[in-house]
Amino acid sequence: MKVKTLNGNINIIGNNLRKYRQLRKISQPEICRKLDLLGVTMYNSDIYEIEYGKKTVKDFEILAFCKVLEISLEDLYFDTEKYYEA
Repeated sequence: MKVKTLNGNINIIGNNLRKYRQLRKISQPEICRKLDLLGVTMYNSDIYEIEYGKKTVKDFEILAFCKVLEISLEDLYFDTEKYYEA
C-alpha cells in the first residue's frame, strides 16, 4: 500500500513535536511512558520517525501528544502552512 504524502511529507507536525518535547525537556522514552498512561502505545523509534517525517500520525496520537506536552492543537500545527507551498 502506498503512503499518501503532502509535497513529499508523511506528516506535518514532526518538527513541532520535537520542538515542544525538547522545550519541556522530555526524552523520547519519557514521552512514550506518558503516552502509555493515556493508553497510546508508542516506541522511541516511533517518536523519532514522527519527528523526522518518516511516519504518519493518527488523530488520537496527536491529541495524546497535546495532552502529554500540555500544548494546544494550534501549537502543534503552528507554521505548518509552509507544507502546502510548492
